[in-house]
Amino acid sequence: MEAPWTRDARVRADVVTIGADVAGVVTAVRVRDNQFVRKGDVLFIVDDARYASALATADAALAAQQVERTRRGSEAKRRAALDDDVIPAESRESATYAASTAAAQYRGALAARRLAQLNLARTVVRAPVAGYVTNLHVHPGDFAAVGAPKLALIDSASYYVTGYFEETRLPLLKPGAAVDVQLMDGMALRGHVDSIARGITDRDAATGHELLADVNPTFNWVRLAQRIPVRIALDSIPPGVPLVAGTTCTVTITQAPRKKVA
Repeated sequence: MEAPWTRDARVRADVVTIGADVAGVVTAVRVRDNQFVRKGDVLFIVDDARYASALATADAALAAQQVERTRRGSEAKRRAALDDDVIPAESRESATYAASTAAAQYRGALAARRLAQLNLARTVVRAPVAGYVTNLHVHPGDFAAVGAPKLALIDSASYYVTGYFEETRLPLLKPGAAVDVQLMDGMALRGHVDSIARGITDRDAATGHELLADVNPTFNWVRLAQRIPVRIALDSIPPGVPLVAGTTCTVTITQAPRKKVA
């Protein structure tokens, strides 16, 4: 009762699903399964020929709109400088409207050029975080559809532990309490209670549980205390301790949270 503990705990980590932002044939894969990568490292490359051509077309359209904007602007300035007895006001207004239209078309061409440049840059898929490549399902020659998952990246800086405590232990669980974590391989870690879940799946409810934690009961024919997920932050990870998301461990609450000094 003084030191709540549970063997029902799991090592967790943030899993980033990686896919291509543009469609095309994969021309190169720069990583291997289970490889460690740093943020910004190239994962794979999509054929860029189509996107390079689109950028060249956008450059040409932008140049043409630049000429048109300059011509219409100069024409509007010349007509604005003439007296009313030389040129009618309607012609002067038409020139001003044409200059404004040319300026708007130039901005549209500039935006199209930026989009083409972005699409070309996105043919190189890079790691958004440092971590471990896993579940690699992309090879040279594959077709990468937009948003289709090709690999998962385990964020190496996001490891934590989720302990499933009985609801009868909730009064003894406080954020900040020190925790001992015992891995199945015998390695020990230290952490503290980060937060306690405020909702789990109600299996008797018809709706409203799609995004809540689904904790399987131990027995279906006996009414047992529900298990509440408790997020445990790891204070430090000693060198040489390989953490694997999804593995089991034992967690023990060792002390009450420290009181803040006013």
